Amino acid sequence: MSEWKKAVAQVASSVEDHYDQLKLRLRQKLGIGPVHILTYLGYGTQSTLIARGRAVADHDVTPAADNDTVWRNLLNMYRRFHTHEIPFAQVRARFGALEQTVQANEEGFFEVRFELDEPLPDGTLWHEVALELVDYADQAGAQASASVLVPPTRAQFGVISDLDDTVLRTDVLNLVKMARNTFLRNARTRLPFAGVAEFYRALQRGTQGTFNPIFYISNSPWNLYDLLVDFFEVRHIPLGPMFLTDLGLTDEYFFRREPVEHKVEHIETLLVTYPSLPFILIGDSGEADPEIYHRTVLEHPGRILTIYIRDVTPDARDAELAALRREVERAGSEMHLIADTTAAALNAVERGFILPSTLSAIAEETDEDKRAPDGLEAVLDTLSPDPPDSSS
Repeated sequence: MSEWKKAVAQVASSVEDHYDQLKLRLRQKLGIGPVHILTYLGYGTQSTLIARGRAVADHDVTPAADNDTVWRNLLNMYRRFHTHEIPFAQVRARFGALEQTVQANEEGFFEVRFELDEPLPDGTLWHEVALELVDYADQAGAQASASVLVPPTRAQFGVISDLDDTVLRTDVLNLVKMARNTFLRNARTRLPFAGVAEFYRALQRGTQGTFNPIFYISNSPWNLYDLLVDFFEVRHIPLGPMFLTDLGLTDEYFFRREPVEHKVEHIETLLVTYPSLPFILIGDSGEADPEIYHRTVLEHPGRILTIYIRDVTPDARDAELAALRREVERAGSEMHLIADTTAAALNAVERGFILPSTLSAIAEETDEDKRAPDGLEAVLDTLSPDPPDSSS
């Protein structure tokens, strides 16, 4: 961002912060609604735990159902984006005998980092950090527990995956389809890319009888986090820590962080956090994943085992992708342009990333998922166009 844009962003952010504080004081005088701590899956090592979340009020998104109407999905999406964050909330965190208090930022987001005196025992994947909103401790929603993933030291590799048009169908190259997928569907009607669930489960198991962590980095906003988690659970896709984006004014940007910068920073974070862990990178050609992953290979030689790029773009981009592939190979890694999940799985078997016995399940799920869209499109077309009643 240029200096003058950054200066304008800082002024605008300051004005917004002042407005948010006034709005919060008014809500407190009138009686702030039920408070909540929205927790996001954290990550860590045997010596460090990082828990993440957001402090909000009046968060009333309803659970998704198979027969939800278009209007109910729209209402839930409105509620996700019309947040009542609690700016600069004081959050108390506890892990065992350790305790600390952190302050959320202007949008209610916070991160807690515990440096442990004694290393955690190897093999326990998930650890719970207790959280509490200090100023609202008397409210039921002021307490929550954040789960933190600690990969085993014997992990074969880690996976860093994009989400949009890599794990779930978003159609970012078609604005009408993208808007429909985002706003008119829920976790039970969104479509996964064919075979993704079985393939990612196979990658998580690997070939050495251990657990391989999967991390998701996306330019989707944090407002969609609950929908994404529900989608993963419904589709049986392995969950892992997600790194999404914050929408809103800050000192650094007007609306949201620059997408390439966002992904590069969090890939760097994971490579530094797990210095002895090699990674597989998975993305698509619709945005800048090939360029970002190419840059990662050049800046971190020896850390990237392979790259799988789902080819979702017209032939016009083929020359660019071919050039990136050649440079990645010269740097000692690989970039594979894949038409579907089965092609990636075949290569993963050849490279010793997944077991040959998983191929039949991946191929079967791929075929089933490829047949699914027609049925789900029909379901979407028959959803009630009538507006929700007052009980919605």
